[in-house]
Amino acid sequence: MTGSLLLERLARGPILCAEGYLFELERRGYLQAGAYVPEVVLDRPEAVEQLHREFVHAGSDVVEAFTYYAHREKLRLIGKEHLLEPLNRDALQIARRVARETGSLFSGDVCNSNLYREEPGARHAVRAMFDEQVGWAAEAGVDFVIAETFQFAGEALLATEAIRAAGLEAVVTLAIHRDPQTREGWAPEEACRRLADAGAAVVGLNCIRGPQTMLPLLRTIRAAVDVPVAALPVPYHTHAAEPTFQSLGGGAAFPIALDPFTSTRYDVADFAREALELGVEYLGLCCGAAPHHIRAMAEAMGRRPPASRYSPDMSKHAYLGSDPSLQAENLAFAERL
Repeated sequence: MTGSLLLERLARGPILCAEGYLFELERRGYLQAGAYVPEVVLDRPEAVEQLHREFVHAGSDVVEAFTYYAHREKLRLIGKEHLLEPLNRDALQIARRVARETGSLFSGDVCNSNLYREEPGARHAVRAMFDEQVGWAAEAGVDFVIAETFQFAGEALLATEAIRAAGLEAVVTLAIHRDPQTREGWAPEEACRRLADAGAAVVGLNCIRGPQTMLPLLRTIRAAVDVPVAALPVPYHTHAAEPTFQSLGGGAAFPIALDPFTSTRYDVADFAREALELGVEYLGLCCGAAPHHIRAMAEAMGRRPPASRYSPDMSKHAYLGSDPSLQAENLAFAERL
């Protein structure tokens, strides 16, 4: 069995994984909102590599190949199915290079489709897409594969089966919408239990819900499974009345007017501490994450990543600082006015 690096790393303590490449690269002007297909891998590979490096610099233990939404169905919808294999292979090579240079874990990635239905034809088509992407990931030498953002637990099970069939470890996460259940009506803890029974090394939740509306679901999942639990919310201020980032602003903010709802670095640091107290072992953030968020989580976990060299020290601020010498200088300056 390959992929043992994941289990070895988990045995040493919690893992931090930065996700959110779609939103961050769209904000930087390299990816189109709407289609949300990662053509940037082919158009501007240096932008993808730079973001990988920034997330590692901020504290991420994982370099995740940017193959989210790089499956056959998504590319077919925009008439670019011919880009499928080069896009996946290039994304894997970019991530592999950064992971090996930085000593990080190297992950492949598969995600939800819009094809899944509980009928043989749809299941076969979805499984074929997973087999395709997982096969390229295995050839690239990934340490494990992330399977994420599944609204249907049945689709997550198909991804788990494909990853395990390739001899790889799987980190499998569900996306839970307003109703706290999967689309087929399973409670999150029951779905995660079935994923663990199917061989997933890590199970849990990612995307859709922000920190405060994901935490209650994590408690029940942690109590229900014996494998490590993953928690990667979106960094937005979801709440009881609007529990998902799709529902924020009465549903008008998603996906490109979410800025007023963005979590601060202090919010995500608090989430990291609360999740660790619950027994979550695999932490991170999804859509909306930026490097400063990841650094804040790393520091909340008791770490000092390279980016911590530049963590805020407001004592040095010319006007807000607490350093006595600065205050004296400010007073002298004010007296000269």
